[in-house]
Amino acid sequence: MGVGESGNFAAYGFAPASLIAPLGCVSVIASAVISVVFLKETLRASDILGGTLAVAGTYILVTFAPHKSTHITAHLVQVYAVSWQFLVYLFIEILLFCILLYLYKRKHLKHIVIVMLLVALLASLTVISVKAVSGMITESVHGHLQLTYPIFYVMLAVMVASCAFQIKFLNQAMKMFDATEVVPINFVFFTASAIVAGIVFYQEFNGLALLNIFMFLLGCVLSFLGVFLIARNRPKIKKESRTFIAMDQIPGRTQTDKVQPAPQSVTYGALAAKLMCNKARPTDDS
Repeated sequence: MGVGESGNFAAYGFAPASLIAPLGCVSVIASAVISVVFLKETLRASDILGGTLAVAGTYILVTFAPHKSTHITAHLVQVYAVSWQFLVYLFIEILLFCILLYLYKRKHLKHIVIVMLLVALLASLTVISVKAVSGMITESVHGHLQLTYPIFYVMLAVMVASCAFQIKFLNQAMKMFDATEVVPINFVFFTASAIVAGIVFYQEFNGLALLNIFMFLLGCVLSFLGVFLIARNRPKIKKESRTFIAMDQIPGRTQTDKVQPAPQSVTYGALAAKLMCNKARPTDDS
């Protein structure tokens, strides 16, 4: 897992974010293949159809996605960070995040869409910061040192903080909902937020033909449908069930307010005394 995430981090330094993010459907396809081959799960028709759609969508979006990635320097990140379109996007994102967090924490709306939207809003900042950090490290390796600029450490702090809160909300979602619900919804929301972040912050669709944009979006939709079909109706993860029966629901019980007799009763402590007598008898016989 660590090697895969390291490779994903490095990829953002060489390719557009709008191209890297949708390729996450490959991990869903790989998980389905592993579950069939090694875990002996039943291969369903929806798995075959979903895998076919996901592969076709991936091929289309890779073919028509923007392939030109600018060299990410500290100066360029600073220019992008103060652009009016990003500032408007950031204001809208912060406002939405505060509203969703209020509904989630104060109003106790534990809906899966609310939790996944919180994760997706954080993911857009993660994608922006990861690409900035990875790109500046890549430029430094190539001989153009970027690590002395303060913007590098600002982006590094944003990356760490957004990742930490993403993990927190994802863990909460996994506790409240089944993985077969969380995985496809998280993939769709994360991919959409990453694409929007790449378009707004890094202006990755500038100069892209209308046909390329349409085919790229079509490839994303096909990948989304494929992931949903693969995850749909998969076996639920069995959670430990702890069932407690209230005392007043026990059949044959007419009085349940006193589990043990009152201290003034002659039967109070009778069971303990009987157990002590039974324990003492073998000692006396010996």
